[in-house]
Amino acid sequence: MNNEELKQTVKEKYSEIALQTKEQNESSCCGSTGCCGDTDYTIFSENYTHLEGYNPEADLGLGCGIPTEFAQIQPGDTVIDLGSGAGNDCFVARSLVGETGKVIGIDFTEAMIEKARLNAEKLGFNNVEFRYGDIEKMPVTANKADVIISNCVLNLVPDKEKAFGEIYRVLRPGGHLSVSDVVLRGKLPEQLKQAAEMYAGCVSGAIQKDAYLEVLQRCGLENIVVQKEKMITVPDDILLSYLSLDELNGFKDSGTGIYSITVYAEKPEQPKACGCNCDC
Repeated sequence: MNNEELKQTVKEKYSEIALQTKEQNESSCCGSTGCCGDTDYTIFSENYTHLEGYNPEADLGLGCGIPTEFAQIQPGDTVIDLGSGAGNDCFVARSLVGETGKVIGIDFTEAMIEKARLNAEKLGFNNVEFRYGDIEKMPVTANKADVIISNCVLNLVPDKEKAFGEIYRVLRPGGHLSVSDVVLRGKLPEQLKQAAEMYAGCVSGAIQKDAYLEVLQRCGLENIVVQKEKMITVPDDILLSYLSLDELNGFKDSGTGIYSITVYAEKPEQPKACGCNCDC
């Protein structure tokens, strides 16, 4: 699939997921027969229930980390959440920025935006805003954000250099990001790489860990630190939807690993012009 076809696949899958509860997503991907094949879109998720600002209605279990725990968000900050879904990370961030700060969620799935806005309205928040838009071309002015967060979303963006170029543009000088995402060490079997469900499920769109960190550096970001890393195990019954038993055993023996990482990086205080080699 080309980039636009990949985006359309992701939009369709997450539009369906948006209509379901977390429990339905956990039990049957997105709660409707044949919606997502056998792929479980919640296998990477972490427990948010202990966090201030957590709202169960906004939690669809779609993340692979908790970027707000590492993002050094301060009262009064402007925070942008990329791929904000139903608003889970935005509402946690809002508890950190307080009444004087602002949180902007960006998502390109209309159903997610609608759900997030409804959640914000129920909570009575007037400093949390949800905007429909593409991460490769954000509907945000330059130098806007003190902090950018994202949770298991950038692996879904076909052009990662454009995405991080936009992140660089939107961060204020001296601002920083903390993003949780899925990366690889080793090579995925071609059957997984070509499966649309595995792309939308945050696996086949992942790139090598070293290549991921190099993109941040090329885009002008600095002081890049992996704040957290954990290996992810995709259940055999999911992998067997795409691989034979022999292929599955070969994959396990290959040493390939799928990892969730949370990465911190800063935009320089005095960037040089654009300051990067990405298309920003």
